Amino acid sequence: MEPISFDKPLKIDTRPIWLILMDRTLRYQLLAGLILLTIIAYQLSPPAGLSTSGYHSLVLFGVTIVLWVSGLLPIAVTALLSMVMLPLTGIMPAKQTYALFGNEAVFFILGAFILAAAMTGTGLSARLARAMLARFGRTPRRLALTVYLLAAGLSFCMSEHAVAAMLFPVVAEITESLSLKAGKSSYSRLLFMAIAWGCIIGGIATFLGGARAPLAVQLLRENSGLEFSFLDWTLASITIVAPLLVIGYLVLERFFPIDISNVEGGLRLLNRKRLETGKPSINEIITAIVMILTFGAWMLYGRELGLANIALLATAALFTFRVVSWEKIEEYVNWGIVLMYGGSIALASALEKTGAALWIVKKGLGAFAPAPFVVIAVISFVAIILTECISHAAVVAILMPIGLGLSQGLGIDPKVMTLAIALPAGLAYCLPMGTPATAIVYGSGHLSSREIILPGALIMAISWLLFLASAHFVWPLIGLTL
Repeated sequence: MEPISFDKPLKIDTRPIWLILMDRTLRYQLLAGLILLTIIAYQLSPPAGLSTSGYHSLVLFGVTIVLWVSGLLPIAVTALLSMVMLPLTGIMPAKQTYALFGNEAVFFILGAFILAAAMTGTGLSARLARAMLARFGRTPRRLALTVYLLAAGLSFCMSEHAVAAMLFPVVAEITESLSLKAGKSSYSRLLFMAIAWGCIIGGIATFLGGARAPLAVQLLRENSGLEFSFLDWTLASITIVAPLLVIGYLVLERFFPIDISNVEGGLRLLNRKRLETGKPSINEIITAIVMILTFGAWMLYGRELGLANIALLATAALFTFRVVSWEKIEEYVNWGIVLMYGGSIALASALEKTGAALWIVKKGLGAFAPAPFVVIAVISFVAIILTECISHAAVVAILMPIGLGLSQGLGIDPKVMTLAIALPAGLAYCLPMGTPATAIVYGSGHLSSREIILPGALIMAISWLLFLASAHFVWPLIGLTL
């Protein structure tokens, strides 16, 4: 009998057994402690001026925040759990709670996911990426700038997460064809960072870049009856996106200077890939036509027909022409985000309907009555910092009830407050948990944490200042006044 060999030497844990058990069961201990504290908090009497249902909704809100920030449970599961607890604790009737899951925002984002899946699944987005890079990326600077603007442009019409995942292998192929070594080439760092920053900045331009904008607009509608059209949102956000795209690229080139003289190898690779894929398929052509018509309908008839109705009609067209199949859709649709929507909207609605959100605002402000611009500056700063740590949509779900309560108490336009939360909540540049686009850059192996965080912190500060400048000087010109 041959002796057993091990690739790695065995490591024996010599700690006491009680310490090992404590270490292995830490997550369950934390969950048990949170449950115990929640039960105790539920038994306490509500503070003066707050109803019992309002107090219970605040407790549930606090527990949800802890679970979102700690990651003890998946974000979608946490949102669904909070939804379940609303009727169980008597905060809202079950019929009213679950009806919120069928709101327009949920079906809009579902339609947007399916449209993005069609672009990715048919190969249309990859074809477009290679064609643009080969056409405009003739020099190192132009190639990097094309990657950057392409990532931003695609994030206008599909999830920034999907764009980053799609462009990553294309850029990885280019860096390999140019023999750019990980950790040694400044130009390879520039290319990968161009993907991340392009996706992040472009992702806040429309409703399609991420889940946060549709969620914020739905919460605005539930609370105040006001809403944004597709065009209104884009018009407000582009005042930040356009200058930020210019400044962002200049910052990237400052931190990651171009250290190669030509990109001929990369261009040969792109052209070879284009020849291999051949002419556009009928499915790609149909997808392109459907996307163009859908965008036009959103822009021109979004308010009258409804964004969700247009999105679902477009997806029906894709299935009618057999461009996509349900099996393919299941691979691309982020069902966790869809599930999170219903729970987040229900919880935010409970805070508003029970008066808990307004009570928080009144207690927080007390006799202090800050200027509206100061409030907008503070809440946008909190949003842009918090989004580095947790999901963008979770940031919106946490801050929107409080922000809308502030707008009601101080007379701030609720639409401005919605923008002050949702736009900064999409600008996570520094940490991998902030957005998958940044996580992909971390995983490339071409950049260290320091090389991502330092320029990320700088562009984050610039983004916040640009937001404040737009809110103060530009938005009043388009009817968005504090």
